[in-house]
Amino acid sequence: MPANVLLLERMLRGAGYASITSTTDSGDVFELHRVNFYDLILLDLKMPGMDGFEVMERLKELETTSYLPVLVITAEPDHKLRALQAGAKDFITKPFDLAEVLARVENMLYVRMLNKQLHHYNDVLESRVRERTAELQESSLEAIFTMTRAAEHKDVDTGAHVQRISHYCRALASMLGMDEEFIERICFASPMHDIGKIGIPDNVLLKPGSFTPEEAEVMKGHTSMGAKILGNSNSRHLQMGPPQDATACPVN
Repeated sequence: MPANVLLLERMLRGAGYASITSTTDSGDVFELHRVNFYDLILLDLKMPGMDGFEVMERLKELETTSYLPVLVITAEPDHKLRALQAGAKDFITKPFDLAEVLARVENMLYVRMLNKQLHHYNDVLESRVRERTAELQESSLEAIFTMTRAAEHKDVDTGAHVQRISHYCRALASMLGMDEEFIERICFASPMHDIGKIGIPDNVLLKPGSFTPEEAEVMKGHTSMGAKILGNSNSRHLQMGPPQDATACPVN
């Protein structure tokens, strides 16, 4: 076995490969790959201690991309299919043929490069999606804050009320065991519940004391106005606003 390792190393160095590590101890493979994260591992299936199949199982713990860069070496035909099923990407048959070894190594390194590029592209794509999602959420929240400020400008009491409602909704949703996404959404969406008051005439909205029956009916209309203002928005926050058939609570 040491002779096979030495022969392979000479073949690869003779072909121009310089960054090569070799070992005859199967127990060293996992730690060496953990430290160096090799692009290719030539692995003999028949070794003392752990065999090649056991080594591949351990290596899978390190390969978070699910790509196992292993080229197995075997003289037993029935091991080839088993090795591929275990995660190996290709195999070399003993005794070695120089041209076959170099061709398979070159192909494996090319596939490994493509796999790394794909993994990098996916990481970049996920990052861009996260950035775009954050931008859209920021725009949605800015629209909510703008409308809330408009309501506060018209009625100071409404402004203080919606802030309290926002805190109450967060606390209640948390107590009910809702997930973090729902808690965040209802915290920012709840200030929208009185947005329809923007459309209520000042002589009714700002009137001190009790409303007449007619004024009470006008005031109740703020829920329908709120639904019209929010419309059929695609924003997850605005979708939590009052529905089109919203009804008002009794008004004092």
